[in-house]
Amino acid sequence: MTLVATIRTEALDLGFDDCRILRADNAPALREKLNAWLSQGCEGDMGWMRETAERRADPRALWPDARSIVMLAMNYGPDDDALANLSHKDRANISVYARHRDYHDIIKGKLKMLASKIVSQGGGDVKVFVDTAPVMEKPLAERAGLGWQGKHTNLVSRSHGSWFFLGSIFTTLDLAADEPERNHCGSCAACISACPTRAIVAPYRLDARRCISYLTIEHKGPIPHEFRHAMGNRIYGCDDCLAVCPWNKFAIATHEAKLVARDDLRAPSLRQFLEMDEQAFRAFFSANAVKRIGHARFLRNVLIAAGNSGDLSLARLVETQLGHPAPVVRGAAVWALSQLDRDRFDTLAESHRASEIEEDVRDEWRRAPDFAGDVRQ
Repeated sequence: MTLVATIRTEALDLGFDDCRILRADNAPALREKLNAWLSQGCEGDMGWMRETAERRADPRALWPDARSIVMLAMNYGPDDDALANLSHKDRANISVYARHRDYHDIIKGKLKMLASKIVSQGGGDVKVFVDTAPVMEKPLAERAGLGWQGKHTNLVSRSHGSWFFLGSIFTTLDLAADEPERNHCGSCAACISACPTRAIVAPYRLDARRCISYLTIEHKGPIPHEFRHAMGNRIYGCDDCLAVCPWNKFAIATHEAKLVARDDLRAPSLRQFLEMDEQAFRAFFSANAVKRIGHARFLRNVLIAAGNSGDLSLARLVETQLGHPAPVVRGAAVWALSQLDRDRFDTLAESHRASEIEEDVRDEWRRAPDFAGDVRQ
């Protein structure tokens, strides 16, 4: 058995669903495209994208000794309708990928085991990466043949649809490369139409500043008013563009579930999360991706979802957050209360506005809850 065949066999045995290889010196030219995207400010708060642009644009800048890159895919497709929970406004919707143990922990361990096998079988040096270094995984995976970047800018596979994690192993070994995958999107624009905030501003072009995944995970400040209603009950990530991809039907038919969602993350109640203090938050989301945004940003997201719920019974819980030490939480609580109980909002507005020291929060109290500019209205 050749070394490449051994690598593929070991990868599948470890639980990966696909394994492809590209030459480091045949990586796609990304500098011009990345710089154009950054020049428009589309990265938002993700300053690390700009800081690491040079290394991100060329894998050889990250590790000059790399000769080959082994790209791995692991399917995390849901076992039910990923969008069904969106209609239950009293429930919190968490992106499918974050309904189980943190994928960084799952994949990195498997990558290290595979990397050890590569060294033991073929020698050389290796480095493993899974969303932890400036690696443009999706273009590299496309060049390696794992799939193609769809119009939503995520990777799509004929075998695994849009639901899979990526990881990479850089090696100094010369390995036979696979053929790149060609684009199979055709005239389909389902992902563009499905985006709640119109963040896919053109085919294959995403403005992260409009994306709910970015807003609920990476963005540190208040959620912009124009996107709050469109968020609905999405408190961590957004799966809409992934879930509507027609290629998912092949993933559902072939995927043997390896990553099973936690039952308590399939459709958790907003009430449960509003009652959760920081200690309970850390315990509940231990070893889960949600933990990385911290309790304050998590509460900010839950409060926006509460404001969209129409559930007046949540108003008192929302009101308790008006005195939260984090301004981003207080501001979200003001907006949520204005949506749920306008009478109570009017009663509290004058006193809270007078005592509030943060201008962003004072502005929330000043604004009438008239959001005609919402992108979905």
